[in-house]
Amino acid sequence: MFEELKPHIEELRKRLTVSIAVIFVMFFISFAFWEPLLGWMIAPLKDVLPKGSSVIFTGVQEPFFTALKVAFFAGLVASLPVIFWQFWLFVAPGLYDNEKKMVVPFVLFATIMFLIGASFCYYIVIPFGFDFLINFGGKLFTALPSIGEYVGFFSKLLIGFGIAFELPVITFFFAKLGMVDDHMLKEFFRYAVVIIFVVAAILTPPDVLTQFLMAVPLIMLYGASILIAKAINPYTPPVESDDEDEDEEKEKEDL
Repeated sequence: MFEELKPHIEELRKRLTVSIAVIFVMFFISFAFWEPLLGWMIAPLKDVLPKGSSVIFTGVQEPFFTALKVAFFAGLVASLPVIFWQFWLFVAPGLYDNEKKMVVPFVLFATIMFLIGASFCYYIVIPFGFDFLINFGGKLFTALPSIGEYVGFFSKLLIGFGIAFELPVITFFFAKLGMVDDHMLKEFFRYAVVIIFVVAAILTPPDVLTQFLMAVPLIMLYGASILIAKAINPYTPPVESDDEDEDEEKEKEDL
């Protein structure tokens, strides 16, 4: 069994090696611009900070490690087209020749959907969520957010929204392979709604507004995924065979 899996493991190792190498290259490039990148990341936080509050660091090493976090986040996002491309190359041997030609649309739309999800998080979710969290109890406390914790939280949010918005692309891919159809997605809808709200509760700040700001678009994307599956791999009801019809007729005659 290991011998059968060995070629796949080698191929996976090759694709991971290329992806990691590109991330490291983009990391070092991004590190040269970590200050303007950090300024872009903390802009939504500064917009909602009350007077007398500021962003601080609490450890001697925190600014340096924050710069590393910023560079890694930027390097990861910049490497996404290559990561998606390597993923496609990994699964390509199991596809038909006409499906292998879809690598460019897959990489393009996967990257676009990630950026749409991250942009939605940056311009909609973060301002609302952080405004609520920072100003809650503002009359009793002074907000002094730590830059290291903020960057980690910010990165998790943007990556989470970016991945969540890949749902239509993933659906298209699985529908093309014949693994899902619109009927399956419709049957799973009730469970999907529960899962979406659980994921939203984990990835977003602990307030109802931002959870809904993530859950509602995801439910809409799930609905779009049903339409995509219907267009790519529509559900075909099973057709009863002639033998089954004859058996039913015999049963009726016997009765």
